[in-house]
Amino acid sequence: MRKFISTMLFGVLFVFAANAQSQGVVKGKVSDGDSTNSISGVVITVEGTTIKQITDESGNFTLSNVPTGSQLVNIQVEGYKVQVFPVTVGENSTVDLGTIFMYKDVTVQDDLSVISLSEDQLNDDEGGADNTAGLLQASRDVFSSTAAYEFSATFFRARGYNSENGKLLINGIEMNKIYNGRPQWGNWGGLNDVMRNQTLSNGLAPSEYTFGGIGGSNNVSMRASDMRQGGRVSYASSNRSYVGRVMASYSSGMNEKGWSYSVLASRRYGNEGYNDATLYDANSFFASVEKKINDSHSLNLTAFYAQNRRGKSSPNTQEAYDLKGTTYNAYWGYQDGNKRNSRVREIEEPVFMLNHYWDISDKTTLNTNVAYQTGKIGNSRLDYGGTSIVTDTTGNDFIIGGGSNPDPTYYQKLPSYFLRDINNPDYSNAYLADQNFRSDGQINWNSLYQANLTSTSLGGNSVYALYEDRNDDTQISMNTIFRTELNENIDLNASLSYRNLKSKNFANMLDLLGGNGYLNVDSFSESISEAQNDLSNPNRLVQEGEKYKYNFEIDANIIDAFAQAQFKYNKVDFYLAGKLSMTDYQRNGLYENGRFPGSRSFGKSEKVDFTNFSTKAGLTYKISGRHLLDFNAGYLTKAPSIRNTFSNSRENNDLVVGLTDEKITSFDASYIIRTPKIKGRLTGYYTKFEDATEISFFYADGISGINDNETAAFVQEVLTGVDKRNIGLELGIEYQITPTIKLKGAAAIGDYIYDSNPNLYLASDDFDTNIEFGESALKNYHVAGGPQRAVSVGFEYRDPNYWWFGATTNYFSNGYVDVAPITRTSNFSSDPTDGQIFNDYNPEIARELLAQEQFEDYFLVNAVGGKSWKIDNNYIGFFATIGNILNTKYKTGGFEQSRNANYRTLSEDKARDTPVFGSKYWHGYGTSYYLNVYYRF
Repeated sequence: MRKFISTMLFGVLFVFAANAQSQGVVKGKVSDGDSTNSISGVVITVEGTTIKQITDESGNFTLSNVPTGSQLVNIQVEGYKVQVFPVTVGENSTVDLGTIFMYKDVTVQDDLSVISLSEDQLNDDEGGADNTAGLLQASRDVFSSTAAYEFSATFFRARGYNSENGKLLINGIEMNKIYNGRPQWGNWGGLNDVMRNQTLSNGLAPSEYTFGGIGGSNNVSMRASDMRQGGRVSYASSNRSYVGRVMASYSSGMNEKGWSYSVLASRRYGNEGYNDATLYDANSFFASVEKKINDSHSLNLTAFYAQNRRGKSSPNTQEAYDLKGTTYNAYWGYQDGNKRNSRVREIEEPVFMLNHYWDISDKTTLNTNVAYQTGKIGNSRLDYGGTSIVTDTTGNDFIIGGGSNPDPTYYQKLPSYFLRDINNPDYSNAYLADQNFRSDGQINWNSLYQANLTSTSLGGNSVYALYEDRNDDTQISMNTIFRTELNENIDLNASLSYRNLKSKNFANMLDLLGGNGYLNVDSFSESISEAQNDLSNPNRLVQEGEKYKYNFEIDANIIDAFAQAQFKYNKVDFYLAGKLSMTDYQRNGLYENGRFPGSRSFGKSEKVDFTNFSTKAGLTYKISGRHLLDFNAGYLTKAPSIRNTFSNSRENNDLVVGLTDEKITSFDASYIIRTPKIKGRLTGYYTKFEDATEISFFYADGISGINDNETAAFVQEVLTGVDKRNIGLELGIEYQITPTIKLKGAAAIGDYIYDSNPNLYLASDDFDTNIEFGESALKNYHVAGGPQRAVSVGFEYRDPNYWWFGATTNYFSNGYVDVAPITRTSNFSSDPTDGQIFNDYNPEIARELLAQEQFEDYFLVNAVGGKSWKIDNNYIGFFATIGNILNTKYKTGGFEQSRNANYRTLSEDKARDTPVFGSKYWHGYGTSYYLNVYYRF
């Protein structure tokens, strides 16, 4: 692949010399069809080329270097119907389109990203979703828009990429989190009206703002002058993530003194979404003001705050779903007659941006940006390890206490636990567990309070408490983006950026649940010294609002430099781009942990740094103005994220053993057709990921090599040298049968597999040194993460009287459960008592036990429609969607529990009618709706 990229670079230079031919010019003026006023900011492009221009204040445009022959000139601006003009360009001639009248599109399908892309999918940080659809929703490409709107409800990932493989920018500033490389979608939730000006680069395609990633890039402009003048008030109702949403926005447009502003406020709310007790409470505010100083300089100040508080829903075993249904959520219980969710995620991270735009000349621009973000992210959960210290008759102190697991799906509370002995099942208690779970099956908040009150009355501490895992991040970002047109054929782009993160991480006590304090120790440790979470403050009694368990800081710095050249000629366009980056991380432990005393947990860790280089190239060959061939190739290296750099950052300074850069090689080739009636793209792609690192946390049973013949522990599972291979095809096509009827279709056929047997080791405070298990036999297992194959067929009808309707049928297959790597190591066949292979080990049975579960195929039928009315120069309308009309039951994802870590425990569990530790799953929505009513003025 690397040789191919080098060959490609030489090839494009050869084509450059062969295609420097004469071209023509297309010019015109764009005006509003109702008022006849000129429209500035209209995007004019020649389809199938990189030729692009924005109309000036008088609405005029002139496109130079237009290839000779038949071409399609595309004219579009937010709020108006797109127009496409076929033209024939002669050599060295000028085509004057005259005045082009644009008519407002009052049937525009705004807010579809909210319709199909539920915010709980985008915000889930625990493995249920890592959705790339948010990067695609601005695309006019048929396949990409279908993937965003029709496929996203299934956790479908375009080309199998995670969202960390794409870049999301706002006003030119990268918004991907440094901690895990993913966009934090909740930071701008509820700002839909001011996020319509988006520039998407698909895949490796060039972007004027950033090098991007293999998953593309999307820049959202929040400049006040880019907002469509006018206001909008809307109300939305749904049964998905929130119940209601109210939003109001207004943009002034540029006045004679060069000032413009835009403001927005919205609220989203609901006591319960589609899943039980998934509360939603969010408020969003936005303001942007811009001053055009002169014809060359503009300053823009943007600030937005999107507070979001929502209840999470649990993954569950099939046993739990069979007893309670697919909307069941184990995280809540009744308290004083109200549903109280123990797992609540809260985001408050306001963003402030200052942007300077400098038009150095007609052909050269410099955009300099500074952003400041601060705030918190909290994820609450129950702690049931509350203890007290008592002194025995010899004067020695020891720890007593700790509660039972309050999770209603804890394995000892389900019927399968009482039936686990196949030879002697306990049917009586199994029946009682069945009836109790069916009639209740939720957290018993009253019992938690009662346990704490009882403990307090006996002189003890809280046994149960509610706390949150907190991340208080402060980040400063700055960059400068340069663009110049060297001549009629060559554009240069370059940028330099710096990001600094100071992240505070700690557990914060939220609610003592009626108790008088919570002892800051680890209840599972063998000695009081080892049990201390903070040796400097031993046996501290924690009160509400105080930090405990863990407390550390992460400092990170990233410097990026990017350069790109784009070449445009009669028969071919091509580009070359490169990026150099330097990254460093350092942990600073504020607690000295008793299980990891001294500098292993307290103070600054070793500073780890990475230097990375990436390059990409591509070309577009124009068979004609309507038929194109497009090729892109890239080789990227990137630093591991903070999450995958420290093996257990909450407790110690340990770095991952064998940590190295991740390498990505990617290639795609496309055939593109663009005619007045047919638009389509067929793409084949190949991507290879090498040397990735993955870390998981879980409780495992049946592990060999633990101290004192122990076989169970809470562990950190570290995988290094993880390779993956993604290969597949994408097809998107639409056919305009009549001016009002359009047929559209899309298909994704992918195959995403592990392509190596990575090394695996376990770390834990339960054993002195890491346990090395060598290779985990993951090669050729499928990578989990939504269906790998999807097909959509649908139609759209748009009536001249401003009403519209559409429907799609979507088919999904080849979804897989996420396999447990520990069961694919030598530990699986080893008897934990002596380390030897089990005497009853059967390789054939082992293969059956370790076969990857594939989810059933399924169909989803969706419909959308709306109506608009024009009243003077204002508009009122509504649109609605119904998702999964047939109420199909389907799984969007799942994972094997790693608790049964060896052959004997797993084979015993799978031999049961209902496994005690079966895989856990997420289910998709049943029939759901979204309704939006709006007034635009």
